Amino acid sequence: MRTVLRWVRKWWPGLVPLALLWAWAGWTSTGPWESDLTGRTNAALKETILDKVRIEAAGRDITLSADAFSETGRQSAVAIAEAVAGTRLVRDRTKVVPEAKPYVWSADRELTKITLAGNVPLPPTRARLLDAAKAQAGGAEVQDQMAFARGAPQRFEAASQLLLDQLASLKTGKVALSDTAASISGLARDLGSREAIAAALKNLPEGFTLASNAIQAPPYVFQANKDPVAATLTLSGYVPDNNLHAMIVAAATRKFFNEKIVDNLKASVGSPGGFAKGAVAALGALSRLSTGSLTISDTEVKLAGDAFYDSALEQIRSGLPAELPQGWHAALDVSLKPLASSVDPTVCQQLFSELLSKAKIRFESGKATIDPDSTGLMDRMIETAMRCPSAEIEVAGHTDADGDQDSNLSLSQRRAQAVVDYMVKAGVPADRLKAVGYGQDQPIASNDTEDGKAQNRRIEFVVR
Repeated sequence: MRTVLRWVRKWWPGLVPLALLWAWAGWTSTGPWESDLTGRTNAALKETILDKVRIEAAGRDITLSADAFSETGRQSAVAIAEAVAGTRLVRDRTKVVPEAKPYVWSADRELTKITLAGNVPLPPTRARLLDAAKAQAGGAEVQDQMAFARGAPQRFEAASQLLLDQLASLKTGKVALSDTAASISGLARDLGSREAIAAALKNLPEGFTLASNAIQAPPYVFQANKDPVAATLTLSGYVPDNNLHAMIVAAATRKFFNEKIVDNLKASVGSPGGFAKGAVAALGALSRLSTGSLTISDTEVKLAGDAFYDSALEQIRSGLPAELPQGWHAALDVSLKPLASSVDPTVCQQLFSELLSKAKIRFESGKATIDPDSTGLMDRMIETAMRCPSAEIEVAGHTDADGDQDSNLSLSQRRAQAVVDYMVKAGVPADRLKAVGYGQDQPIASNDTEDGKAQNRRIEFVVR
């Protein structure tokens, strides 16, 4: 015993460096081994669907942390880690992602960003939804606020992709799912988008329903601008279809005798009820202004400009609201155009002749009722009559040769008188006007053609 103790006292100082050498050797050899084991475990789990994977090796022991998307998937991941060669023990820190009830998902489009939020079942689904959002973002930022959760209904991805596609048709808006109930809201990018979205959502996957469609269309706008300097009437905005397009342009052509029609109209769905009636009535009021602009936004009619004389101003202010369809309303900013300087009778005759060379005063067929399309022309004739206050004016009526001569004479007289009455009502003194009917006796073209007959049916102004 004493011999052993003497031996220990003699050799123990040499054991300390030996122990240190053994510890250093163990450390330098274990580090690469743990790194290799971690890498091989990661590779083994590569084909599994996990989230937040973290692998830590301590010697031959593995600690596995991850979120799995099912209990089966979680158990499979642990088994795969345990099967990696060289692993002695797997410490299981895995868990299953929570289940969401209800299962909600949404995509919200603002002017500068798209935000995806709510629940998503798997990483590949999340990636595809993000790619789809970026593809139609148009430069907008895409923010991902989605979280993984179990419980997605069957065909979830197909439904969410279909809803996400509709964001391209929205200026701003939101699409959402709550279990199998889909909803959409927002402002459509252009006219027709609301109807296109409604049609697309009829193709929701089986089992899904559209719980809410609150898409608002942009205002249905029709505009007309009368430019007396360029002598143009520019039409822009929308009309319901090609037939009404042609009808409105034809009505404008009849009413605006002195202006070239510049047609920039486009056909689009979404017009308010009574659109054609409202547009034609508003164009009629605009035709009575020396210069002016018209904007129809849904059912609101905004008219601005200058009327030629006092009674025309009052007629427009009271008449247009009454002519509009029910439910429409007018916002009028119409004032009185200053009366132009007076002219002598010779110039007055020239002005009448110039106006009547561009258009004719029209009447209802076989009657002495002035056609509303001639209201704008009549206002110009009245303005001219007011500019020559000392002139006496004969209003001469003429017909074609069709029918009985006495009947034609009577019709021409009644039509001339209708023009006189209109002008007197507008403020032209009655003692300056005289109605004379000449019937068919003073043709200016052959009555053998329809065009010639049309030329012979006329009203002339003769300054005395």
